[in-house]
Amino acid sequence: MSFTSLLGVEFQKIRRSKMILILSVAVIILWLPSIFNGDMNFKMQEEGIAAEYNFLIQGFLGMSWFIFPASMVISTVLLNQTERSNHGILKMLALPVSTVKLCIAKFVVLFSLSAVQVFMSVVMYYISAVIVTGMLDYNFLLPPLFVLKEAGLLLVSSIPMLAVFWLLAIGIQTPIFSIGVGFAFIVPSVLMINTKIWFAYPMSYPFFVITGEYGKVASNLNTAQVKLIPWLPVAIGITLICLWISCICFGKKERR
Repeated sequence: MSFTSLLGVEFQKIRRSKMILILSVAVIILWLPSIFNGDMNFKMQEEGIAAEYNFLIQGFLGMSWFIFPASMVISTVLLNQTERSNHGILKMLALPVSTVKLCIAKFVVLFSLSAVQVFMSVVMYYISAVIVTGMLDYNFLLPPLFVLKEAGLLLVSSIPMLAVFWLLAIGIQTPIFSIGVGFAFIVPSVLMINTKIWFAYPMSYPFFVITGEYGKVASNLNTAQVKLIPWLPVAIGITLICLWISCICFGKKERR
């Protein structure tokens, strides 16, 4: 079976699951406070940021710190459990399919789910901005290129984090423990972005990147900016190591 065909099978499984629904509910919950508290964006003069930029960045900060990582923890576990329910993993392993291909295909699906949620957040941002614009008679809509750039930074910076979560889901067989450990990994990200070794903690990447963008649009706010060295080599290394171990461990228990 080719890798493309394998991806098609994996996406078919996603269509029958409730993962998209879970991701969409999380995004709606994220942006509802922004709608209800739209007037708070006018109280950021000390930071030197316009209300429309604060509206977007605050939403993305909330997403990058908890909503997005938490959604990915749950999605990762559910994605892995689709094979274990009804002994589906045994059926897949019985096919002439490389376990490495199967593992990587599932990770590609996980990344696709993350892209879908980020896209949902962009759509929900514009819906929220239109609503708040009408409520407060002030234009909260930002140019699409700027919004897509912020969303793209959030998505790309999350790849190492996704690799870590995927490794956890494969290594920890019990779903509740896997989710618990994943959530525990999210919490320290706020602390890690304030240290000099933030680049060693993948769960802090999305939050650090968006916080850096906040400093760019707020003239009176100084935030640490992303430096590609040593971040990029470390991020690539963490991603490759986690995927390598994941491919080795994937289906190992079932093959015994």
